[in-house]
Amino acid sequence: MATIDIKTAEGKVASTAELADSVFGIEPNIPVMHQVVRMQRASWRAGTHDTKTRGQVRGGGKKPWRQKGTGRARQGTIRAPHWRGGGVVFGPHPRNYSFKVNKKEIKLAIRSALSAKLADEQLIVVDKLEFEKPCTKDAVAVLAALGVEGRCTIVVNDENVNAFLSFRNIPTVDIVPSGDENVYELLDNKFLIFEEEALRKLEEAMA
Repeated sequence: MATIDIKTAEGKVASTAELADSVFGIEPNIPVMHQVVRMQRASWRAGTHDTKTRGQVRGGGKKPWRQKGTGRARQGTIRAPHWRGGGVVFGPHPRNYSFKVNKKEIKLAIRSALSAKLADEQLIVVDKLEFEKPCTKDAVAVLAALGVEGRCTIVVNDENVNAFLSFRNIPTVDIVPSGDENVYELLDNKFLIFEEEALRKLEEAMA
């Protein structure tokens, strides 16, 4: 089984823990991860874009000039697509972009993401992220102690409200409550930081 150091908020190694090979030791399935991320991003699209066809544009009821005798090309309406201010041909209309992915594929994608982060040494486990009160300054100090530079995703326990409030104002940090982990959040940033309890919950759910 793979092992990982459990660090304190000061960046010191407190202990080591074993990780299940079925969750953290598989060969990452890149196509499945790509499919699940596409599904997530598609479900976030509003799909409210719209254009008017020639039948929806106001005006244009009268034929602009007679059919013959003017020397110009025949025209039936000034709201035809080739006229300025006319309708749009094959333009976008409101639609739902979401599609479904099997639950087994989603679990495989999460296991693949966790295995990839561990293999790249970008997975950090902290025993606890405790704050007496919400404090962004203390949260920045924790990241510095852990040697995290750049963007990171932090997964904390649901009950750890102070940690959530402390990290959420940092522009380079995405804070995720335990149980809300998804493939996009796990892969979006370079470093992935877990509270130990949150990691065990996810490991149990994915096993």
